Amino acid sequence: MSKLPGWLGQLGAELSRLSERLDERRAESEADDPVLGGPVPDGSGKDEAVDQVPAPPTYAPSVAARPDPVATIPWGMRVAAEAGWRLLVLAGTLWVLMRVISAVQLVVLAFVAALLVTALLQPTVARLRRHGLPRGLATAVTAVSGFIIMGLVGWFVVWQVMDNIDTLSDKVTKGIDDLKNWLLASPFHVTDKQINDIAKNLSDTVGTNTEAITSAGLQGVTVVVEFMTGALLAMFSTLFLLYDGARIWQWVLKLVPAQARPGVAGAGPRAWRTLTAYVRGTVIVALIDAIFIGLGIYFLDVPMAVPLAVFIFLFAFIPLVGAVVSGALAVVVALVTDGVFTALMVLAVVLAVQQIEGHILQPFILGRAVRVHPLAVVLSVAAGGMIAGIGGAVVAVPLVAVTNTVVGYLRSYGQEESRRHSPPPHGATALDAAPTAAPGPTQEKGDGEPSPDAS
Repeated sequence: MSKLPGWLGQLGAELSRLSERLDERRAESEADDPVLGGPVPDGSGKDEAVDQVPAPPTYAPSVAARPDPVATIPWGMRVAAEAGWRLLVLAGTLWVLMRVISAVQLVVLAFVAALLVTALLQPTVARLRRHGLPRGLATAVTAVSGFIIMGLVGWFVVWQVMDNIDTLSDKVTKGIDDLKNWLLASPFHVTDKQINDIAKNLSDTVGTNTEAITSAGLQGVTVVVEFMTGALLAMFSTLFLLYDGARIWQWVLKLVPAQARPGVAGAGPRAWRTLTAYVRGTVIVALIDAIFIGLGIYFLDVPMAVPLAVFIFLFAFIPLVGAVVSGALAVVVALVTDGVFTALMVLAVVLAVQQIEGHILQPFILGRAVRVHPLAVVLSVAAGGMIAGIGGAVVAVPLVAVTNTVVGYLRSYGQEESRRHSPPPHGATALDAAPTAAPGPTQEKGDGEPSPDAS
């Protein structure tokens, strides 16, 4: 038993030596294999070990590296996404803006109406100031004169309606009887019983909906109150815009960021000129329509020719739709008062004047400054009417015309600024961009420079 520890010690020493020899052989085999980090020959003839990642075994499956997620999305989809979220932000901004405008619709419409009236009266103020009147006195004279003229026109229309209401009632009754007789004698096979049934249904409808009609009347009173409030706001806004419009514009410019201020400052006067040209041209065209259609109605002996002419003038501020509505009103009045022949004559007069207006007056008077495509006119009038009623339809087209002018100027201004701040051409580009003299015979000056031939 005493020899057992010595034997175990020898066995452990032999095992240690065997492990050392195995490690030495493994190191020699790795040094001889270039794939596993063996010696790499270089130009000096010496072998140096290079640390490399061991290659996977041949039986291991190949695993492709995962690409960048952004690179896997097609370019067109990325562009659509970039444009999409910007459109969403823009749509949200417009929605919030429209909600705010709807909440203060009366104030917005009153201010826009004041802008239109100011665009019409401001040249008169400027003319009076050139004749030596102070700014306050010129503003007061222009505003008071304008309001007096509008008040006299309104009073004249009301007076004409009240003066001819009895005659109109008698003519309407007679016209309805004539229309009934014409339908009975017409080839449409209309019977007296059918006409009486239609009249009875109309009477029953009116009697059944008396409450609704009363509610509509109360709403009409509310509309009248709102109209008077808006008229007062427009009046005061017009006075301040006529008197202090330049300072108000300078204050508005201070709200614009400094980088965008030069462009906005240049677009403002151009937008104002477009608005002024639109208002002047529309007033002239509407006045011509009212005068000629009113004269035609007067000579055809249709009652209330003057009020109808005033309605034609006012409805002319609603492009396309206003002319149709005012012309239809004149034809209906002629039909129920003077019969079918007079109505047809009135229709011929209305169509003739409107054709002259559309093909001669508007292109000549309005010109290219406020030219808007007819499709844009129809869509803008429809959108303005849906958003804000008659007031929205009136201001839709001038808003589109002003927006067109502002966007066109800002686009040109941006292109000019980009060219101004771009680096100057150099090298071959500079030679290509350099101006060249016009071809022609030249003669040498005394110092050898060419000069244009005197002949």
